[in-house]
Amino acid sequence: MEHPVILFDGICNFCNGSVNFLIRHDRDNVFRFAALQSSTGQALLNKHGLDKNAFSSFVLIDEEKVYTKSSAFFRLTNHLPWFWKTLQVFRIIPRFIRDAIYDWIAKNRYRMFGRRDACMIPTLEQREKFI
Repeated sequence: MEHPVILFDGICNFCNGSVNFLIRHDRDNVFRFAALQSSTGQALLNKHGLDKNAFSSFVLIDEEKVYTKSSAFFRLTNHLPWFWKTLQVFRIIPRFIRDAIYDWIAKNRYRMFGRRDACMIPTLEQREKFI
């Protein structure tokens, strides 16, 4: 894939907000997006041997490697403007702790942020970023 692809939970308000944040800060037009529930998302999960029914983590596919949870987060900051790269300092926290925090947020995301009845529909300006 030419662009890193982010697979996200299309009905999660927090996830949709994160996608909108990334679109605003993706100055070099690097990322492409697909909802985990979409046919494209399902095909990519299948291609990479991931559970097609697990929507508790966003997935980053970058240079044909798959990243999930905190590893995906840190990998995507490499593609953002320099000041977002400073978040890499939190990599000093052991992965099992970072992923436990990630899992707690993922488990409670609907309760804390709400959910939609359907996946987000990109605006005309955003459509080129969705696969």
